[in-house]
Amino acid sequence: MAENYDVIIIGSGPGGYVTAVRAAQLGLKVAIVEREHLGGICLNWGCIPTKALLRSAEIKHYAENPAAYGLKIDGKVSADIEAVVERSRGVSRRLNGGVAFLMKKNKVDVIWGEAKLSKAPAGGKPGEIIVAKTTKKPMEPQNPVPKGVKGEGTYQAKHIIVATGARPRALPGIEPDGKLIWSYFEAMVPKEMPKSLLVMGSGAIGIEFASFYRAMGADVTVVEVMSQVMPVEDTEISKFAQKQFEKQGMKIMLEAKVAKVEKGANSITAHVETKDGKIEKITAERMISAVGVVGNIENLGLEALGVKMERGCIVVDGYGNTNVPGIHAIGDVAGPPMLAHKAEHEGVICIEKIASLPNVHAMDKSKIPGCTYCNPQVASVGLTEAKAKAEGRDIRVGRFQFAANGKAIALGEDQGLVKTIFDKKTGELLGAHMVGAEVTELIQGFVVAMNLETTEEELMHTVFPHPTLSEMMKESVLDAYGRALNA
Repeated sequence: MAENYDVIIIGSGPGGYVTAVRAAQLGLKVAIVEREHLGGICLNWGCIPTKALLRSAEIKHYAENPAAYGLKIDGKVSADIEAVVERSRGVSRRLNGGVAFLMKKNKVDVIWGEAKLSKAPAGGKPGEIIVAKTTKKPMEPQNPVPKGVKGEGTYQAKHIIVATGARPRALPGIEPDGKLIWSYFEAMVPKEMPKSLLVMGSGAIGIEFASFYRAMGADVTVVEVMSQVMPVEDTEISKFAQKQFEKQGMKIMLEAKVAKVEKGANSITAHVETKDGKIEKITAERMISAVGVVGNIENLGLEALGVKMERGCIVVDGYGNTNVPGIHAIGDVAGPPMLAHKAEHEGVICIEKIASLPNVHAMDKSKIPGCTYCNPQVASVGLTEAKAKAEGRDIRVGRFQFAANGKAIALGEDQGLVKTIFDKKTGELLGAHMVGAEVTELIQGFVVAMNLETTEEELMHTVFPHPTLSEMMKESVLDAYGRALNA
């Protein structure tokens, strides 16, 4: 007889495991199905290990420029790539174990294997999931399967939440091969540092790896099909960041695409088509394909149950509900923005709605921040200037340069910009966009302000501590209204 649950979650990434914890807190009997590694892509192969790599690159950068801080370091600074990678993998393993602990602490059953929906919940009767032995080959040796987990079999639940995440998108004819053309999986664990690298795509994944490998000494070329790097960002911020990348020696080709790749014994030659139709051949030891991700929707039995899907993702409403009652989806598999923090919040909303909690608010995607951990960092929330104008908004725009901030100068990080966009009539904060040191830690201030529907007047009356980078946030607000004090 199949074991019965209130909720079964498929996938243990940030969305899945957080949802499981919240479900347990609400008194629901919950299980989570995982086929490969607790914590999902973000913890094991994405958000966390990449930040560990970038931290190593940051330390190397400082060590190579001691004179800027009045210091001397005798001898050449070099990177032990094997040790850098091992540090990154160690961080992931530690957090992987942390998720296992959370599951045990919250009495969440872990079911090891690959799940397929065989029946949807209907008429008060639970749906059914068949879990089979996993067929996916792990990228590296995994932690031992946690003790006490369940395995192959049939399980039932009143509610099934799909949180299977996404994987790298591959372009026909330019698919990653694990040797010369890398996805982010291979880019995270290089056996040796390539002397030259071509990065196809300048979204968050592409530009973070470009930043890491450039800091580690590789000759890096970035090819982007759109007219700016980091296409989702405000154009002014993007142009500022591009200048900094180029100062670091990075070559950036915009409105260009990789039309063909020729493989050699230990290098690739990319045929890059520019906007005027010309072909430029670029040879590099390795290439990273970073052209986005696609949801993991295959082999889950969704089509047979009539679950609606579009553009490789599951269609959901603001509460994670699909068109089939009792089947829900959250995170990357439920569509953009494909961000870990969106998945976590979406999962909490979904489970609280299932539990019939009062005052559960639908997901508001307009207030989800985006962070890119390149050098310099980029962070944003809300409307760009172009989008605000396209919506017909009458706006005020404020700007403040890092070069006028005492803390930034003292840190030796005086290259950056804070930009704020307000509705001229109401004072509503429509968007905030930042580039520079530690802006990924600062953006939450603007996110809180937007969620509280804070106006420019309230921000102006807020006392920011001195000396801090955060002072630039207030100065940008003041500048939007012609009242900047330090510019």
